[in-house]
Amino acid sequence: MIQKLVNILLVEDDEVDVMNVKRAFSKNNIKNDLFVAGNGVEALDMLRNSIVPLPRIIILDINMPKMNGIEFLKELREDESLKNISVFVMTTSNEDSDKINAYNLNVAGYILKPLSFEKFISSVATLKDFWSLCEM
Repeated sequence: MIQKLVNILLVEDDEVDVMNVKRAFSKNNIKNDLFVAGNGVEALDMLRNSIVPLPRIIILDINMPKMNGIEFLKELREDESLKNISVFVMTTSNEDSDKINAYNLNVAGYILKPLSFEKFISSVATLKDFWSLCEM
């Protein structure tokens, strides 16, 4: 039986960071479908209306226009059909309040940007190990 790889949603408003995530996926031979939303509003719309099957993993920035990452997490966790999706925060925000709010909203990890590309590749490799378990 061939198993379909899990979908991943990247919620990120910075095009350079989107490109770096795609490059890191390529370097780690990650073939999962990657959907990209530029803010929390767009991400919720995609999750509720267009991504099938739903992603099992979301990589989330905190500082975004329209709806920031913490507001997105609150909406996500209140939605019965979306609340169990694993979320990893990848952000420049080193604010204790953002970290506390994110972990209180049940994120699986909190990665600070900017990382060197080599460190980022290593972080993505760690995430790959996590979502490999999700695929089982």
